[in-house]
Amino acid sequence: MFEFAEAFKLALNLVLSFDSNLLEIVFLSLKVSLIALVIACIIGFSLGSLLASNKFFGRGFILIIINSFMALPPVVVGLVVYMLLSKSGPLGWMNLLYTPSAMILAQSIIITPIVLALSRQVIEDLENEYADFFKSLNMSKFQIIKTLLWDARYSLITVSLAGFGRGIAEVGAVIIVGGNINHFTRVMTTSIALETSMGNLPFALALGIILLLISLSVNALVMALNLTSKRYAFA
Repeated sequence: MFEFAEAFKLALNLVLSFDSNLLEIVFLSLKVSLIALVIACIIGFSLGSLLASNKFFGRGFILIIINSFMALPPVVVGLVVYMLLSKSGPLGWMNLLYTPSAMILAQSIIITPIVLALSRQVIEDLENEYADFFKSLNMSKFQIIKTLLWDARYSLITVSLAGFGRGIAEVGAVIIVGGNINHFTRVMTTSIALETSMGNLPFALALGIILLLISLSVNALVMALNLTSKRYAFA
C-alpha cells in the first residue's frame, strides 16, 4: 500500500510539473489519434451517408461486413499494415514502417468501420423520418445528404468522439507498426506497457492518469452533446 501511495504521489508530481518527456508522449498520442480520426471521419461520413441514402442489391451484405469490422482485432490490423509497409511489402518503398504515419494508418483502419457504421445508422434513421418531407420538396440526392449531415451534426460529433476514444486507447496495432521508439513513435499506451514492465511505475501511472482524464473528458463531452441535441430537437 505504501509503494502504491508513493508511486501515485510521484506520478502526480510528474503530471503537475508538466514533465517534458511526459508531454512529448501525450502530444504525439493526441496528434496520431486526431489525424487518424479526421481521416476516418472523412471516409466514414461520406460512405455512411451514401449507404444510408441509397438502396441497392448487396447492400445488406456490405452492412454485415462493415458491422463485423467494428470488432476487428487491432493486432490483426497491425499485422496487415506491417506486411504492407515492410521492405518486402507492396508499400515498402514508402519507408513508412516504424513512423508516426504508419501508426496513423493503422488507427485510421481501426476507427473507420466504427465511424462508418454508426454514422450510417444515424443518417438512415433521420432519412426514414424525413423521407416524405424530402419527396414533397423534390430535393436532389446531394441536397438530401447535405441536409441530413447538418441535422445529425450533434450525433455525428458523438460518433467522432467514440472513434477518438477507440483510437487513443489503442496499443496492439501501434506497437507493431510504430515500434515504440523513444522520442519518435512512443505513445501513451505503449509507454505504459513498457514502463510497467521496466518497473517505472510512477511514469506509467502518470501516463495512466492523463489517459484516464482524456477518457473522462471525452465521455463528459459526449453527454453534453447528447443533452444539447435533445434541447435542439425539442426547441
